[in-house]
Amino acid sequence: MHHMQRTHQMNVAVVGGGISGLAIAHGLRSRGTAAVLLETSARLGGAVGTHARAGYLVEQGPNSFLDREPATRAFAAALNLEGRIRVADPSAKRRYVYTRGRLRSVPSSPPAFLASDILPLGARLRVAGELFSRRAPEGTDESLAAFGRRHLGRAATRVLLDAVQTGIYAGDVEQLSVEATFPMLVKLEREHRSLILGAIRAQKAQRKALPAGDAPKLSGALSTFDGGLQVLIDALAASLGDAAHVSARVEGLTRVDGGWKLAVEEHGRRAELTANHVVLAVPAFVAAQLLRPLDDALAEQVSRIEYAPIAVVHLGFDAGTLPAPDGFGFLVPFEEKRRLLGAIHASTTFPFRVEGGRVLYTCMVGGARQPDLVKQDEAELAALALEELQALTGVTARPTFTEVFRWQRGIPQYNVGHLARMAGIDAALQRWPGLHLAGNAYKGIGLNDCIRNAARLATALADEETVRK
Repeated sequence: MHHMQRTHQMNVAVVGGGISGLAIAHGLRSRGTAAVLLETSARLGGAVGTHARAGYLVEQGPNSFLDREPATRAFAAALNLEGRIRVADPSAKRRYVYTRGRLRSVPSSPPAFLASDILPLGARLRVAGELFSRRAPEGTDESLAAFGRRHLGRAATRVLLDAVQTGIYAGDVEQLSVEATFPMLVKLEREHRSLILGAIRAQKAQRKALPAGDAPKLSGALSTFDGGLQVLIDALAASLGDAAHVSARVEGLTRVDGGWKLAVEEHGRRAELTANHVVLAVPAFVAAQLLRPLDDALAEQVSRIEYAPIAVVHLGFDAGTLPAPDGFGFLVPFEEKRRLLGAIHASTTFPFRVEGGRVLYTCMVGGARQPDLVKQDEAELAALALEELQALTGVTARPTFTEVFRWQRGIPQYNVGHLARMAGIDAALQRWPGLHLAGNAYKGIGLNDCIRNAARLATALADEETVRK
């Protein structure tokens, strides 16, 4: 990748080379809008990255995506990657929760739920009583736990709802905002009062709806690429070519007539870049540092977005290790007081990720409620994960492979107040035409969320630049 000239003019400057920044820059350039991407580190992809190690294919961050987002499938098609999408093994539909001292299968239908042992009988009957739930008062920013207790009861909230959020946010069910984290649940409540009634009516409406003729055929299945999520990163990087700059640190951001000026240090060389638009596609705490000299109030709002630390611990075992992992994996509610948030059965979910029938567990440690665990070194984290795996699954073998990735500020926490904070941030940005924030800290933390929001922003900016011409 070539260096920037000492002074450089561009329509759009994208700061941050994670999935959001890459997708925005790709979307702009595919629409004929001149854009440059600046990444501080020596590699592109941010938290997304796949590594081939000793016969294992391991992810350093996000593990997969659900093939239900048209924008993600459109990106894959534009990058000629549709043929490289790999769907999870059918057994991955089986999922487990560690509750009341052992792993229990998550039922896949209402009749199966009532007949299961996932919750005690009284708690299952309380869930059935959700049909008679009441709506929350209008304008309430409710915690996920409060919402769950009203609709599902205390036990189901502590076990099932907490397990679900743990697998996504690794957060605190008492602190997360239900509307910010699971907006569809709030929508169902507002429109139908009961979540069960709303889900039944939504299914009926879905059956009647005819798919659009030009809409991509989405499987809805858990998916990745044949070489892991790194395949997507590499394709986006290749599409950008010399427009993507690594080891390029933005040191300052200044408003100038009709646009923005960025002070950049790239491989020890200083340069100035002017652009009509600047997109800060970096973590919120990095964006806050860049915004502080410009708008202290805006920077303060952005800096208050909290992150949960997370450690991803891969443990590989020889073929034939017993008990053989079944299904996608398991999650552990906080009330169990374990040191493991859960584990993905990576070799069962995507068998191509291992050679020779080996077994690979991807364990999650830390989160909002046990942040200090992530401060341990890699050897300590691997030992912790193995001890927990032995206690929860009965594995007795010793791993022949370990790989640990630690993220001290890993997953943004959309806690109560997040939506009000976002409204304040959006209002403050109106004072700064041409300045935009992007990434998983704001309006969706998943891979699909990032790509969908990136596509929308790229389209809006490209349209604006077309009008400017």
